[in-house]
Amino acid sequence: MPDIIPTPLDSINAAAEQVRQQLKLKAFDAEGVAHLANFIQAQRGELGPAERPGVIMALGCFLGQCLVQVYRGEWGTGRDGTTGIGLANRFFFNPFHLVDAQLNEGESASVAAFFASVPSRLKSPPAARKGWIS
Repeated sequence: MPDIIPTPLDSINAAAEQVRQQLKLKAFDAEGVAHLANFIQAQRGELGPAERPGVIMALGCFLGQCLVQVYRGEWGTGRDGTTGIGLANRFFFNPFHLVDAQLNEGESASVAAFFASVPSRLKSPPAARKGWIS
């Protein structure tokens, strides 16, 4: 019987679930993101350069999975080749960048504040396409 090779999505889901369990969170939801934001705040200044990329990857998987579960997002690849979450066929968010931003900037870049802003983003009308300049 051949070995089953996990897909990138399988790996993302496994990492997200591992974070959920380690942080003792009930679900991939707004409450989980609030706890994640507090955890990130507590880690600021505590992470060494060697462990930072792995932490960003794991926590970003959890944040992304919350966007998938709550806002019906979908994991995908952006135009720039990054992995992230597509929402409503209009938005693409990189959860790893969002985690990194809070680690760097603190509360002003809170993943919880971003997460709470998603409904208003989804309700906003699409930007009008610009016509040719004449």
